[in-house]
Amino acid sequence: MTAAEITSWVLGPLLAVMIFLFIFRIVLTWYPQVNVQQFPLNLVFLPTEPLLAPARKLIPPLGGVDITPILWVGILSLLREVLLGQQGLITMMTRLS
Repeated sequence: MTAAEITSWVLGPLLAVMIFLFIFRIVLTWYPQVNVQQFPLNLVFLPTEPLLAPARKLIPPLGGVDITPILWVGILSLLREVLLGQQGLITMMTRLS
């Protein structure tokens, strides 16, 4: 097994889980009364907050709506497609070997 294949096996599920967590985080913004510090919601909050906090400093909420989770879904989806898509960089590397 090559390094590109191992990277693909690790990075694919990791990016998919992060996209899912950010989508779940978007849904949680519809319910502001929910305490995200309690289990099981902290399993969504803890991995996403380190990426959202710096993004909030760059992009303030628009009309009281935090758009940074939507931004991260877009970034991670693009990254996944560029690296692991049908003509992605890592996919092409695994086909060459």
